[in-house]
Amino acid sequence: MEKYTENIRKNYNNMTKRQKMIAKYVMDFPKDVAFQTAKQIGKTCGASETTVIRLCYILGYSGFSELQKEIQTSLLEDTTTNTNPIDNFREKSNTLKNTNLIQHVMEQDSAYVKATLEDMDAIQYQQAIEKLIEADNRIVLGFRSSYGPASWLMFALNIVIGNTIQYRGEIEDANYLLSHVDENTVMVAISFPRYVQETLAFVKAAKKKGACIIAITDDRLSPIGQYADFVFRVIAEVPIPLKGITPTFSLLNLLVTSIAASDNPKVQNHMAEYGQSSSEFYPFTQKEKKDV
Repeated sequence: MEKYTENIRKNYNNMTKRQKMIAKYVMDFPKDVAFQTAKQIGKTCGASETTVIRLCYILGYSGFSELQKEIQTSLLEDTTTNTNPIDNFREKSNTLKNTNLIQHVMEQDSAYVKATLEDMDAIQYQQAIEKLIEADNRIVLGFRSSYGPASWLMFALNIVIGNTIQYRGEIEDANYLLSHVDENTVMVAISFPRYVQETLAFVKAAKKKGACIIAITDDRLSPIGQYADFVFRVIAEVPIPLKGITPTFSLLNLLVTSIAASDNPKVQNHMAEYGQSSSEFYPFTQKEKKDV
């Protein structure tokens, strides 16, 4: 993960309007920033060279040259697109009619999973796992295309650590849930374009009450990304809800598996109790054994 992008995300809400424009330009066009002067960037964004330099100070750099050097070192190919996501998806799908779709989809999904997992910062990943384990309560939320992944994560977390609920919008009492949120609560919010306002509203309210926010999203400057303590970015072509479903579940599976593999007694005791309860109450149909 690029350090400068994380610095921008964490300081974004403290920037002036002009500084935010420059910061967004740096995020969207790193290739241009890598070879432009501070004066050129300021002119492009309708700001002064001084504003660009002041932004660098806010981000913790000694000046523009230090920021530019970091971008040059860690530059990744820009994969954004300005076309309509659904139209783009349909057009690309039509071009694949005469190809080996099974091989194409498997290779594409594998590439997205690899890119998503490689984008993670190892330190933040480990800290997020520790927060999930140490928390007294966990809340998972996601709407529209994110509802399915959120439901699975809630189910899986209850197996490995417990005390996890899913906020499902209108059928839940938001005020009641928020009344139990404090600094010992971890919230995992999943949100992709088109971003749902209710997700952001609930995240902001939980953050205000001291909850730790883990965001699963497509951009570090997405609405929930700006309020998150930890951001894990899903990398895939747009539309993310369609093309990014495999890396999304792979990322969630990694979080759950990492908790299950922990030596923490809290995890091991819970999983043992869960297994005991399952053996005592098994409401599922089993195959009948045939007589030999």
